[in-house]
Amino acid sequence: MKMSSLLPATALALALTLVSTDALAWGAQGHRLVARIAETRLTPQAQAEVDRLLAAEPDPTLHGIAPWADQLRAKDPGLGKRSAGWHYVNIGEDDCHYEVQKHCRNGNCVVEALKAQTAILGDRSKSDAERAQALKFVVHFAGDIHQPMHAGYGHDKGGNDFQVQFNNRGTNLHSLWDSGMLNEQTLDDDQYLKRLLALPKPAFATRSNIDADAVQWAEASCRIAIAPGVYPDKRTLDPSYAATYRPVAERELRLAGERLAVLLNDTLGKR
Repeated sequence: MKMSSLLPATALALALTLVSTDALAWGAQGHRLVARIAETRLTPQAQAEVDRLLAAEPDPTLHGIAPWADQLRAKDPGLGKRSAGWHYVNIGEDDCHYEVQKHCRNGNCVVEALKAQTAILGDRSKSDAERAQALKFVVHFAGDIHQPMHAGYGHDKGGNDFQVQFNNRGTNLHSLWDSGMLNEQTLDDDQYLKRLLALPKPAFATRSNIDADAVQWAEASCRIAIAPGVYPDKRTLDPSYAATYRPVAERELRLAGERLAVLLNDTLGKR
């Protein structure tokens, strides 16, 4: 076969690879950072239960399991397929007003999934295996629900279909918010954690009410996604875009970690 005949197929394969990976929220580093922030806030009781439930994991820490739910398509395709819709909710077209019957049929969205997995995690009549899996979902979905594109518009798949140029490469708005603006900083996890913990402490509830919280978190994320300027008028982005919106993404990561800690302390710290 001639090399020229391979080029279109190669280009198509690359394009499909880019599209398929762009659906992940925050990227692995972002999810680890959310978990590491939470780890700094856990009570001894909650930490002991985390340690017990995750004892069989290769990396038995919250940050070690934080990206797990995004890896299911490769590691457990069946569960990955069943849980694919649990990572996001599309409420941008409805001015960020969540209605379960309209936006989350059969519990297939991040709002109801976070509620359901939290309930399993807190149910001590469930097996340790069920609760450990729920913990991995809760840690991940607490990150997802704070990524604005995961609660935004449905018509463009949360920004996945909104193509932009950033730093002289093609990407999409979803991927840019997931990791593009963060990766530009070229910080490792320890360096980025220090940066996030140095931010002004955000306001958040000190007790968890996940049935109400999950809705409020998604609606707040959506309001960021649909705010003027987030969808740029020009598809070629200059440095001012990241300068404006990277701090927003970083505040969301910090807030997600703080809220995750409250959720885990309330769910795991009581008997």
